[in-house]
Amino acid sequence: MRVIAGSHRGRRLSGPRGTSLRPTSDKVREALFSILGTRVTGGRFLDLYAGTGAVGIEALSRGAVSVTFVEASPSTAALLRKNLHACHLAERARVWVGLADAFLQRRDRWDGPYNVVFADPPYAARKELDVLAGLGRAGLLSPDAVIVVEHASLDESPERIGPARLTRRYDYGDTVLSLYQNETQQ
Repeated sequence: MRVIAGSHRGRRLSGPRGTSLRPTSDKVREALFSILGTRVTGGRFLDLYAGTGAVGIEALSRGAVSVTFVEASPSTAALLRKNLHACHLAERARVWVGLADAFLQRRDRWDGPYNVVFADPPYAARKELDVLAGLGRAGLLSPDAVIVVEHASLDESPERIGPARLTRRYDYGDTVLSLYQNETQQ
């Protein structure tokens, strides 16, 4: 695993041992940032179900002002922090260890409003998509925010996630990126 572009291009990241994590592939990460374009530069980025932090670190490398990482597993969060320190990006990052639902209920933990939210819940955990309805909490999203959800190609993309409407679905083999646009004026 490596940082694809930006100020930390080519930097290797520590990956998981075993099969408990499914990091976003370089191909899908590259597609994600192509889809997001300039939305990342100068914005605040929320990485839910962050795993090793590869997506959020890529956002920092491409000019995000800050990234908030949310990861439930303490051991995986330790790996994420290791990657942030190795890239000298820890000062622009916040790591919250806990469930995504709990984070979304804790306004005092937010560093938003966020311009981009990326969520990569475990593919088999469909109930986690219900958790994302919490993205509708006032103050969490900027008015022009986008939400991107990575999921299995066999899963349907919900029409709405919180205040955001599905605008496009990008298929990459067994992986899909579903793009949602915030429709609220906060």
